[in-house]
Amino acid sequence: MDAKELDDIEVALFIQAMQRRHGYDFSQYAPASLKRRVQQLADQLQCRTISGLTERMLHEPPLLPRVLDGLTVPASDMFRDPGLFRSLREQVLPMLASYPQINIWQAGCAHGQEVYSLAILLEETGLYERTQIFATDLSERALRQAEEGIYPAREAQQWSRNYQASGGTCSLADYYSARYNLIKLDQRLRRNVTFAQHNLVSDGVFCEAHLILCRNVMIYFSNVLQDRVLALFRDSLVRGGFLCLGLRESLDYAANAASLAPFDERLRIFRLASQAERKAP
Repeated sequence: MDAKELDDIEVALFIQAMQRRHGYDFSQYAPASLKRRVQQLADQLQCRTISGLTERMLHEPPLLPRVLDGLTVPASDMFRDPGLFRSLREQVLPMLASYPQINIWQAGCAHGQEVYSLAILLEETGLYERTQIFATDLSERALRQAEEGIYPAREAQQWSRNYQASGGTCSLADYYSARYNLIKLDQRLRRNVTFAQHNLVSDGVFCEAHLILCRNVMIYFSNVLQDRVLALFRDSLVRGGFLCLGLRESLDYAANAASLAPFDERLRIFRLASQAERKAP
């Protein structure tokens, strides 16, 4: 048996141990990507083998947040892909403005940069007072950082460029204070945000949403899991609600894609189709 086959066995045992010990099921994640992240995590934790990582995960419960962070890769930027936020500002939000209450679900919110981007966008379009943002992630540690809203100041310049390219009407600096090489976003942006842990693999509908954003999360899922998550989003959306995916994500191989009509396919914005539209040839 060669080294690759041994590694595959060790990864399979790690996945099984994670599920039985902590209840997290990674069995439907894309195998190559998951194997790479497990190996990187073993290296970071100075484990000689993946089996060594499994042993530590089983016997050191405080290590779990670090393990989850390594497997879920929480990362984002403010106003990432500015064209998407411009489209939300100019096309999607005006259509949602007719609702007396707007619910937005940011699934896989990572460290919260896109959550605060949404809050700023809603503030500038006059919709924030009647909007509730539900920001969820698998990682409790990522959620805690998201709630704090504190980030390295070195990111601010790029984020400001993203903000302006997205159609921002002020200066991004109006929304944060800077100190000790850090920026802290105005906590008023959090006033209508609920942060909560949610597992897209195993948990059910989180809320009734008019807009769902889940960007660059499903690229780590197998086709089977992608389809399951799309069904979850379909069941969570109100009629005519919107779903935003990452620019690298596709619905091409998902059976549940039939329920989602392209709204701006280039920007990966979809809209929940009516029953009549789904049955149309």
